[in-house]
Amino acid sequence: MTLQPETLSDREAAAEVPSGIAEIAKRHLVMNFTPASKYRDDDLPVFVRGEHCSVFDESGRRFFDGLAGLFCVQLGYTHGAEVGEAVREQLATLPFQTTWSVTHPPAALLAQKIAELAPGDLNRVFFASGGGESNEAAIKLARQYHITRGDHARYKFIARRVAYHGTSFGAMSLNGMTDVRKMFEPLMNGVRHTHNTKRYRRPAGETAAQTTDFLLGELESLIVQEGADTIAALIMEPLQNAGGSLTPPTPEYFAGVRALCDTYGILLIADEVITGYGRLGSWFGSAHYGFQPDMITFAKGIASAYVPLGGVIASDRIIETVLDGPVGMFNHALTYGGHPVACAAALKNLEIMEREGVVENVAALSPYLGEKLGEVAAKHVKIVGDLRGDGFHRSFELVTDHAAKRWAADPLSAGDFVSGHLNPALAEVGLICRVAIDAEGNPLVQVSPPLVMTRDDIDELASLLDQAFTIASDGAGL
Repeated sequence: MTLQPETLSDREAAAEVPSGIAEIAKRHLVMNFTPASKYRDDDLPVFVRGEHCSVFDESGRRFFDGLAGLFCVQLGYTHGAEVGEAVREQLATLPFQTTWSVTHPPAALLAQKIAELAPGDLNRVFFASGGGESNEAAIKLARQYHITRGDHARYKFIARRVAYHGTSFGAMSLNGMTDVRKMFEPLMNGVRHTHNTKRYRRPAGETAAQTTDFLLGELESLIVQEGADTIAALIMEPLQNAGGSLTPPTPEYFAGVRALCDTYGILLIADEVITGYGRLGSWFGSAHYGFQPDMITFAKGIASAYVPLGGVIASDRIIETVLDGPVGMFNHALTYGGHPVACAAALKNLEIMEREGVVENVAALSPYLGEKLGEVAAKHVKIVGDLRGDGFHRSFELVTDHAAKRWAADPLSAGDFVSGHLNPALAEVGLICRVAIDAEGNPLVQVSPPLVMTRDDIDELASLLDQAFTIASDGAGL
């Protein structure tokens, strides 16, 4: 692939910022999921420019962005000027218009393009501004579809444990992450959770096929227990992000989920806010794993996160049913849904992705990424219990007790290791990735880099991880 960066002088000029930004942010900016220490004693990074797979802070120090912003900057940081030109042209032509009983070229053309890329009969697109809004819209569309068909009892949703689907009221209700939910409960009534596909810590000797049988059996049991005629939809990520890059155990898993939905009249929603638009080496993760959902929710990669945009792709059957119903429309709306500037940016993003073969790049380099990260895991076997994932989305689960597959509190807790050793080591080597303590108490290190990453970039990413694990382990005496 050919990736032409903008000139350094242009980028340096664009990076000129006032002094004291960190202190201004600490005083006035309420940041996403940011602990109190970042507002008070801790240093607050200030990033001012980006290039290819790297970002630079206000001192000029380079960091390899192994997280693609937040699983979203598919094109990296090189194509902002080209996407920006499309944005400039749209702002000069039509800076805003709704899609409330009217349309405009960017929204119509983007919907057409998405339908071309989406699997099966997913031909209808409702636009939102982000992933949480997209899942919120999918909840309402599923409910309206069943009500229109006379199935008024179908109000329940099934999601998976530890899964994350957003922070708005309905989307948060779908979350299987207890710590995110519990402060705001009671939430939307009727959400149930089933096991996710994590195989690490499954019984010793259990085969992937046996795991699949267990998961499908449990899911069907839950459906029957709740009453199949009360369930509106299942929502699942093709690869579950929270919990650490959880992939289906076998190809039969999603085939079985699809079959259960068909048997019991339940809609299947694929949450592809992260897996959509190339992250796994296919345009959509559902196509990658060979199953056909009734809806796909998306955000992040649709515009490489250069602008906020999300939405729902629904089947013709669902939308036509709703349009033929007593309300005569999808009874939901957002002021910024289908914003012409955001849609213009997304059209340009998809054009660049196709031109540069970005999705094909992920498919081609995924085995090499797995190989190089596997070498890191093997070298640091004292602390790496599991390495899993697919495409450009991988996770290390760290343990010190391999027999129990857990992080033992002695000589230091998982939290102390992360805050006192691992995070400082990653900052020292200049690598951004996602570090968290999972629901079972183990540290997780996630890498999900820009989709334009090359073999040389993979080598650098693996080397930086190796260095960080070495520094953290040595410092902790492990």
